[in-house]
Amino acid sequence: MPSRAFPVLTAEEAAQFIENGNVVGTSGFTAAGACKVVLKAVAARAKAAHTAGDPFQIKLLTGASTGPSLDGALAEANAISFRTPYQSDGSLRRKINDGSISFYDTHLSHIPQYVEYGFLGNIDVAVVEAVSVSPEGFVYLTTSVGASPTYLKHADKVIIELNRYHDPRLREIHDIYTPAPPPNRAPLPLQHALDRIGTPYCMVDPAKIVGVVETNLPDEAGGFREPDDACKAIGQHVADFLADEMKAGRIPKSMLPVQAGVGNVANAVMATLGSDHRIPAFPMFTEVVMDSMIDLIAAGRVTGASTAALTLSPEKLQEVYANFNRFERSLVLRPQAVSNNPEAVRRLGVISMNTALEVDIYGHVNSTNVCGSRMMNGIGGSGDFTRNAYISIFMTPSIAKNGAISAIVPFASHVDHNEHSVQVVVTEHGLADLRAKPPKERARLIIDNCADPSYRPLLNEYLQSSAMGHMPHNLARAFEFHTRFLETGSMMPK
Repeated sequence: MPSRAFPVLTAEEAAQFIENGNVVGTSGFTAAGACKVVLKAVAARAKAAHTAGDPFQIKLLTGASTGPSLDGALAEANAISFRTPYQSDGSLRRKINDGSISFYDTHLSHIPQYVEYGFLGNIDVAVVEAVSVSPEGFVYLTTSVGASPTYLKHADKVIIELNRYHDPRLREIHDIYTPAPPPNRAPLPLQHALDRIGTPYCMVDPAKIVGVVETNLPDEAGGFREPDDACKAIGQHVADFLADEMKAGRIPKSMLPVQAGVGNVANAVMATLGSDHRIPAFPMFTEVVMDSMIDLIAAGRVTGASTAALTLSPEKLQEVYANFNRFERSLVLRPQAVSNNPEAVRRLGVISMNTALEVDIYGHVNSTNVCGSRMMNGIGGSGDFTRNAYISIFMTPSIAKNGAISAIVPFASHVDHNEHSVQVVVTEHGLADLRAKPPKERARLIIDNCADPSYRPLLNEYLQSSAMGHMPHNLARAFEFHTRFLETGSMMPK
């Protein structure tokens, strides 16, 4: 038992190993596999220090977003000075946008190698959730892998949250493989999306493990909303497009691996895609597995999923545990250095599907910053897949806030994915295939097929007013949708 090999600590005792100014790496790729008690105790310690007039903040590195007991608790306690690479917590977002927390937004596949290269400094403490840990230092993770293998390898001290809530059989779907740094990095030995190339455990020097904290807590993951009409329409447009691509011979009859970002739109699109029998059963090579994907695996419509996290509602996760013999060969949990690996995405021919905040008429996509300035969540893994996909698709409802915001704008207020990487744009109104299209033709396709009808006259008028050139823009008016929204609360003229 772990208690015989390592000290069993309370969360409060474990928190004493984390000091002001420490760089802390944690498990968690979404709320899946995120630590639940130790960082919450660190937040309480920070509050007490601040009350006493003492400084206490850490630099926090994770796999992606985490749960309220990690990102939320630390943000509310003013216990974070620096955060990377991705987040989705409201309290943390507010502090990033008011300048209280420095946030480094970067591609998820970059974080493990940045740690390997020393770009992010020394990791003082790693706090990682596991289903078990052996005296030899074999750490078997829970519902995500993320960057945990890298943090365990490089941290000076390690704290294990041993979570009894999760099924110990999770070890059967883990595949831990860490690419070596250059110049000794070999090609990934992946020939198919579901190939297993590593071990079921992370290896850590047992001398670094300062203690184990026992818990019995579910992941703090919410479910997904029932898809609305807009999401259903987007899903149908994507399904029609892929079916047509197969008919034209541009996608093989056996289909290609699919990646879908996290969120209600992606979850709804996957459900629609999986129910369309013009498209054969296909594998997923993705970064998150959502509820709809589990349903599609159970129905035989998805052959299996390679992922970094099981981002499931509590009910769906229990369904997986209750039918583990069915899912054991259909799910592979990998480090994000592999799940998001650009070389694998390009070679396997992954079709990427991600959600945009806004798209401009030439196909530039903003995934991160509202009105160009206020961080929403971060780029996450969307760039890892988009830049290297066989076909890259971006999806968004055409309007938000009852029509006060158009997702199709003259000029994106921030660009995460440029027109060289974005191939297909989809809203509930239609689909614009931008492949091999020059800028003016892209603009016509996006306005006519994707923009909400109420905004099409404004977009057409802008396009006609723009100067001549390869990619015409009227720089005096390029951001008038955004400035009008900031001044009046609507992109639509009064």
